[in-house]
Amino acid sequence: MSAKKKGGKVSKADKERLQKEEDEKRKKEEEEARVLAEREEMERREREREEQEEQQRLEQKDSERRDDELNELRHLLEENHTAVTKQETDSREKAKWDRYMLCDGSPDPAVQQEINTFINLWIEDQEIQIEKVLKCCDLALRLTEELDGLLGDQPNLAEAQRYQETLLSLQNLIHAKHLLTTEEILKWAKAHSDIETGNMQTVVQGNNTTLCLWANLNKNPRFKGYHFEEVNIGFELPKQLAVSDIAVRILHTHYDHLSPLARQARLRAQTPSSRSLVGGEERQETPVVEEGETGAEGEGRESAHHGGGTEDEVQSVRGSEGRKSAVSVLSVKEDRKSTMKTGSVEGEVEIQMEGAIPAGEGDSSPTPVELVIDSSDRDCGVDLQQYTPLGGVFYCNVFCLPPQAQQLNDWEMRKILETGLLEFQYPTEHVQIQGSGSATSRMEDSTLHTSPPVGLTITLPDSVLFLEDPQVACWDPHGQHWTTDSISEVSYDAAERRISFKMESFCPVTLLQDTYANMPFQGWELRPLDRDSAQLTITGALIEVSIIVKGNQCMLQSEQDTGLNHILGVWKSFSDLQKAMVNAGVNVFVNEHSDKYVSISAKDPLMEHAVYEQMALLSSTFAFSWSQWNAQCGQDHLVLQVCEHLGAGPVEEEAWSVYLLGAQRSQRLRIKESSEAFSTELHPGSEFHSTFLHMLREYTSPAGLDRTRKSHYQFVDTVQQLLCAARPLTYS
Repeated sequence: MSAKKKGGKVSKADKERLQKEEDEKRKKEEEEARVLAEREEMERREREREEQEEQQRLEQKDSERRDDELNELRHLLEENHTAVTKQETDSREKAKWDRYMLCDGSPDPAVQQEINTFINLWIEDQEIQIEKVLKCCDLALRLTEELDGLLGDQPNLAEAQRYQETLLSLQNLIHAKHLLTTEEILKWAKAHSDIETGNMQTVVQGNNTTLCLWANLNKNPRFKGYHFEEVNIGFELPKQLAVSDIAVRILHTHYDHLSPLARQARLRAQTPSSRSLVGGEERQETPVVEEGETGAEGEGRESAHHGGGTEDEVQSVRGSEGRKSAVSVLSVKEDRKSTMKTGSVEGEVEIQMEGAIPAGEGDSSPTPVELVIDSSDRDCGVDLQQYTPLGGVFYCNVFCLPPQAQQLNDWEMRKILETGLLEFQYPTEHVQIQGSGSATSRMEDSTLHTSPPVGLTITLPDSVLFLEDPQVACWDPHGQHWTTDSISEVSYDAAERRISFKMESFCPVTLLQDTYANMPFQGWELRPLDRDSAQLTITGALIEVSIIVKGNQCMLQSEQDTGLNHILGVWKSFSDLQKAMVNAGVNVFVNEHSDKYVSISAKDPLMEHAVYEQMALLSSTFAFSWSQWNAQCGQDHLVLQVCEHLGAGPVEEEAWSVYLLGAQRSQRLRIKESSEAFSTELHPGSEFHSTFLHMLREYTSPAGLDRTRKSHYQFVDTVQQLLCAARPLTYS
């Protein structure tokens, strides 16, 4: 019988019945949902309780073995450190013996009497033929490199001061010899003039220098400039120089003796006073600087702190008795034996070549010239922490052309100047003109700049890779720093690797590159190649480089070969390779100042260093790689990918596991690199360990354990130095 009445309407009783059924159904569903929620909550609480119990069990287990793990790690590190220290000591002693037995006629720079004798004999040597002089300069440069190495060995203060002063004296003497040979060539400019141009131009290339000389004999007012095709260096002159009796010298030194002066000047500016080394009293420090063309090379002394850092400032002293140095190369005294007025980059500094000393007085040290620099309102110029000079220094000078020989019958006559080679004054003094206007009866003062800038074109050295367009800086002799203020109209042709620019005056110039142009790193990977062999690949912001470590030797590999051919595929010690890479423009190394210039993921440095130590211990067996989660785990933790890798090929993507490292605990995480979000959930079946070393041992095969135990301490130490110098966990 139908429940509907006529017209299709539902009765009131039927509505009540249907409503009751719906209420009962809803209550039943709510009850079932409540029971299910309670069951899920109970299960969740049970899981949390079990996880908490498991966490407590793992923490208890980790706590019980913590001391054993830390002691074992400490023992391994101390054992390796002791072996490395002994090996370094033995190597230094062997190097000293080998140097003593060298017997090639060169002095030992560590023996003051020998090096003093060498300097004095070279001062007295009247040889001025360019080829022979450059050969002697090469020997002196080699001696300065040995002195840099001695300074890098962290000698005592007295020895460091002696090495420093000897190094400065050698560098100053090299510059003086360059000037003497330049003067000799220019004296005979007329005899070697070019028939086509009427001027004299020559290029002399040595192992460490390239000398370009041009003498203006023709004085053609239409002369614009000259290009030395042999070395792809050119210059442009304004008209007033084109008609002057001048000579232009462009001396390219493949080394840089000026940048260390800037670093030392900055250090002195930051350290206004120092304690006297003789009397012990506090005194205001007088900055000790060398003649502008020379100075102590900073790279060698930077290695005094492992991993690279600021140079130790070594104050120049005259000796324990305060007596004058016997082999001083520079002097500002008026009473002199033979002087040559250079007027070069330091202004008018007179170079004195003093006579030799008796052999028994070789214990005194050479003393560099002491110039007082007003430190008030000091402009520190280019920041050499942020920028690196590359490719050496181009010393640009304009000299007064020495008097040329005149032929009179059978006689050759030449005017002899006692002043030596003189710098031509350029730019000339500004001329102030005072004018009056008859219509306005008003006096106006105006200053006319009568010295247009000079132009220079340089082809980038083959031994340098510029990752960005190079910047040009000139040397400020007063402030003792590089500056870009006087450089204008810079034009760079990347295809030809050629840069052109204008500068206000003739002065030393260098090419700069951002030290951290290739940072922060976009990724990195350290993987074993064999026992005691591994490869660190760093994907930088601009190029990718790989460093292969084998024993205590390193080798650079890169697809970019321009500017790097001289170091690619060459085995070197780590310190030598680091220096070579920085000098070549490929810097992947950092120091304590780097975080000011690079965006980083700040980490606890002590924890980071401890991780590098343990990575080095395991680098024959495990591969390590960058992880995106490292930037999300905070300053007190590190995240990286790890896997055992005993083969020679690349690591497969699915083989990687993610590890979370802290100062107190290491653990393997459940997440993968491809996971959607970061989580600290522990990997199933994994445990906590107090050290990264023991954490990874949990997943090491017997073959891997055997390879790790047999890793040589020199290999471990080299990998550790590499990681600590690059710090990929922070700078990527």
